[in-house]
Amino acid sequence: MSIVPLNKVTLFGLPKDKEAVLKGLQNLGCMHLIALQPPPETAEFGSSERVEEAQQAWRYLMDVPRRWHQVEDESQFDLDRVVKMILANKQKRREAEDRRLFLTNRLRELEPWGEFTLPTLDELAGYRLWFYRIPHPKIKQLQKLALPWQKVAEDQRFAYVVVIAKEEPSADALPVSRTHAGSVSPKELKRQLQQVELELDEIGAEHQALSRWLFLLAKNLARTEDENALQQASLQTAEQGGIFLVQGWLPKKNLKYLDFFAQQHRLAFLAKPPQPDENPPTLMDNPPTLRGGQDLVSFYETPGYRTWDPSPVLFFSFPIFFAMILSDAGYALILAILVAYYWRKMGKSTEGRHFRILAVVGVILAGIYGILVGSYFGIPLPEDSLLVRFKFLNLNDYNAMMRFSIAIGCLHLVLANAAIAYHSVGFAARAKSLGWIAVIFGGLLVFLSDGGGGSTSLFHGGIGLLVGGMLAILFFSSDRPINSVKSVVLRLFDGVSSLVAISKLFGDVMSYLRLFALGLASASLALTFNQLAVQVEQAVPGLGLLLGILILLLGHGINLLLALVSGFVHGLRLNYIEFFNWSLPEEGYPFRAFAKKELNS
Repeated sequence: MSIVPLNKVTLFGLPKDKEAVLKGLQNLGCMHLIALQPPPETAEFGSSERVEEAQQAWRYLMDVPRRWHQVEDESQFDLDRVVKMILANKQKRREAEDRRLFLTNRLRELEPWGEFTLPTLDELAGYRLWFYRIPHPKIKQLQKLALPWQKVAEDQRFAYVVVIAKEEPSADALPVSRTHAGSVSPKELKRQLQQVELELDEIGAEHQALSRWLFLLAKNLARTEDENALQQASLQTAEQGGIFLVQGWLPKKNLKYLDFFAQQHRLAFLAKPPQPDENPPTLMDNPPTLRGGQDLVSFYETPGYRTWDPSPVLFFSFPIFFAMILSDAGYALILAILVAYYWRKMGKSTEGRHFRILAVVGVILAGIYGILVGSYFGIPLPEDSLLVRFKFLNLNDYNAMMRFSIAIGCLHLVLANAAIAYHSVGFAARAKSLGWIAVIFGGLLVFLSDGGGGSTSLFHGGIGLLVGGMLAILFFSSDRPINSVKSVVLRLFDGVSSLVAISKLFGDVMSYLRLFALGLASASLALTFNQLAVQVEQAVPGLGLLLGILILLLGHGINLLLALVSGFVHGLRLNYIEFFNWSLPEEGYPFRAFAKKELNS
């Protein structure tokens, strides 16, 4: 549950062994390469476009709903031919779908005019038909029109009028601009649409048939990517005095594997820890059960190498915030059923296996919190119910819930500053973070004491922590050496500049009120839909029961969807924005191992 310590490794070997060494490092798969010379100005990989096309083809085949039996005999496979067939199918689908969309929209536009076929110019002696969709209040203006016209249809808003004229009437002759009906009849458009639908069926069948090549395509794509990565790695090496050098970052725990590899290939290598002026990549290492938190961290940013890994914190804080926003045990039960239903499907990918563990934690915490607030699909529980005994929080007690949410936010930000203090080097850096912790706790105590109107001991203790924390921030926000009056003034100026962040701290703490506000909104909507369903059922005898059930299903479905979106968005936002701003002083870049991707059959 930490950032893996790395060593900077430099390997030395003979130029004739370079290709074999690089292939061996690629098989070893644990080194992040460092470019020892700048990349060429022009691309030297002729197959880069080929790889991109193969990737597009593979992603397109992954969308097949039902895959055919996979071909594993590579003698039947030609990568370029198969990729060309797949991309051609993709292009045909795109063009057919575009035509279908055009025809569907065209038919929708012409539908009010009914079935018609435009006569030729000879049949109308050179006259043309001009189509207009006129709002009912403006139809009276046609009485002044000198040209012959006919209303052919109407609906609640418009009258559909056809004007006969050799040339298009002037813009001021009619109250609206004309409708472009085109020269193709609706009957012909329907025939073309049917033809496109048949074409799409054929394209879909071909798409499904092409899925037989998915395994071999992925295997050859990985092989091609490995070849490109090998060529790129070769360009990143350097040669000096008849010796080639390969340099990279290696996890310290893997040095023993590199030592064995060097002995096999008769190489020399030098390994040393990162220097203060160097910026190594970040490799986070968490047990499988906590990898969901690591995925959440990596989704937003990569912590700097010299910071810390917040994955365990996010693994628990995100589900807690999600549970507080959901605020309903009934909804948690529905989510538990969905997680169970998709359990095996999520287990087919590494990310899915990580997410389903996170989802289980979130569902459990959501159920517990829903029981604590006593919300079950917004249905009020009887006073003698067993579940009422477990209700310790009241969403309608705004004052108490606001205090609870702010306390949660303060603890979250205290944890952020505590992590900084623990991982900082030097007394000043730690004292500054401890000062912010004192300020947060002091402000919380003053708030809980109602500004002195409640517990005076809490109030005085809070004031003491606030003053002590601000003094620590004032004096220890700078590492300037004190050797003159000017240095003292500059050090105090740095401290005052840091104290300006108190306003930011106040805003960040207030952001956690969204946990209460969104939870209350979810519970209130559930209660409202229940009341509306009951009212409809009582107002409409017989049919009212069916309408009430529909209102319940639709209303709770919408409410659950809104709660899910809010839970994900705001649950992650409080971690990514408020928590990360106080806990991650610098951003890093991810560790990318130089490793093979080729699949095994």
